[in-house]
Amino acid sequence: MTHTDVLGDIRTTPRRKVLISGAGIAGPALAFWLNRYGFAVTVVEKARTLRDGGYPIDVRGTALEVVRRMGILPRLRDVHIDLRRLTFLEGDGSQVASVNPHTVTGGVAGRDLEVRRGDLTDALHTAVRDDVEFLYNDSIDTLDQSGHGVDVTFHGGSRRTFDMVFGADGLHSRTRELLFGPEAQFHRYLGYCFAGFTMRNTFGLFRETTLWNTPGRAAALYAVGDDDEVHAFLNFAHLEPPFHAFRNPEAQRDLVAAVFADAGWEVPGMVAAMRDADDLFFDVVSQIRMPCWSSGRVALVGDAAYSPSFLTGQGSSLALVGAYMLAGSLADRDHAAGFAAYEHNTREFVTLNQEQVGEGDAALFPTTAQALERRNDMLRNLSAMPSAEGRPAHSALTLPEFMPMT
Repeated sequence: MTHTDVLGDIRTTPRRKVLISGAGIAGPALAFWLNRYGFAVTVVEKARTLRDGGYPIDVRGTALEVVRRMGILPRLRDVHIDLRRLTFLEGDGSQVASVNPHTVTGGVAGRDLEVRRGDLTDALHTAVRDDVEFLYNDSIDTLDQSGHGVDVTFHGGSRRTFDMVFGADGLHSRTRELLFGPEAQFHRYLGYCFAGFTMRNTFGLFRETTLWNTPGRAAALYAVGDDDEVHAFLNFAHLEPPFHAFRNPEAQRDLVAAVFADAGWEVPGMVAAMRDADDLFFDVVSQIRMPCWSSGRVALVGDAAYSPSFLTGQGSSLALVGAYMLAGSLADRDHAAGFAAYEHNTREFVTLNQEQVGEGDAALFPTTAQALERRNDMLRNLSAMPSAEGRPAHSALTLPEFMPMT
């Protein structure tokens, strides 16, 4: 029996109706595979339109096979950034080391991908937009599983019933809060905050990153191509999450400016640009660790279930792999058996990748002078080494074939 025959058999039965909250990376990827397996898919997104732009993200290891099977790998190869140099600076602006980025990130030159986040989300959306219903400028308000399905009330006022609901709505997932309660019980704060924004590239940077450090503080300029903008990042250690700043952009700007008030190098200009930036993104560096990713007919995927933090560089890859595994686990199972299989077959891969970030100090962002000097010594040695061969955790899961192929 061919793949087409199997799909035809599936679609002679009533299509199960499912709702996905979130149209970032995990959501459209999950929508693609669920549609492939015969589900009637609706995606709800609180933003008014598909979000473009955004900082660069990585697609590595097992996730490369996911995008290959989706048919979007050639398109992503065309927009690969190909970062060529990562330069580390002392607090006075002098150079510590200049290395191949892959020696630090664990990526593999010529195989792994780095793309603008908007390029990945656009490729995913294009792959599903003709087959999936998208509801923009709306969100889930309530979930009720007391009946035979999931009764959903939307923020816009409409009500619908679905066979299953999936939360793909990120680190601060509303779906997770409705299902399991406050985020704090699953939130593992890693001790850092960061602000990201774009600014003019007046530095002569091209396909490279420059990273300045003092203990507990880092500033990065990230030039992804030959355009006139760079991605700027200001990262700093903070004992507790700054809850007062989460919903107050001016408080965020004030906090970052205070932390970097006496910084040298290009940091004063970066802080000034942050003050005027209309695309400022501020958040804490943290992970989501949950004992279970589903309850009843509702399941979580991507950052909503197992955010690994940007320190691992694996958020997008886990979202893509998790979406594939969740949809495939449901292809020929009911929700209970499918969710159990999804978790059983995916959790070890997730845990391995979450553990790529250590306890306390992150290797690239030391909080003490002694730790910073140790890191700099390591970087000086790395500068003479060849490119990395990749980290085993990135490819630790071999994708199963959930449906027979043609």
